[in-house]
Amino acid sequence: MGDQTDYHDGGCLCGAIRYRARGPFVYSAHCHCHSCQRAVGAGITTWSGVKPENFEVTKGEITVYESSPGMERGFCNKCGSSLTGGGENWDDVAIASATLDNSEAATPTANVYASHKQSWIVLDEDLNTYPKFP
Repeated sequence: MGDQTDYHDGGCLCGAIRYRARGPFVYSAHCHCHSCQRAVGAGITTWSGVKPENFEVTKGEITVYESSPGMERGFCNKCGSSLTGGGENWDDVAIASATLDNSEAATPTANVYASHKQSWIVLDEDLNTYPKFP
């Protein structure tokens, strides 16, 4: 998914926030949890993780909301774009993959929280599927 010299830039819809992720993604997965569905207004959210030391905000400031104990969601307080996820026990920063300038930079390998999946979503059988977070 990339080597240590790769840069992955991205940002929110209105451009008030820009970020850069360096190095390879540690994972990329579709999340079907109810919290993600409500946060982004869609049936799934695709997240790609990077090590915290490899993530920096290069413009603006991400607003953080604790959506559940131990889970913090980062977003733009101007346009509302969901940008990041993580929390106190996470060892990575989850980036909403669709906010990457090249949203195809990371290829999802799994579905998580498939037990919360909307009935109208068809899962890719080639991906690992977990009823909760593995």
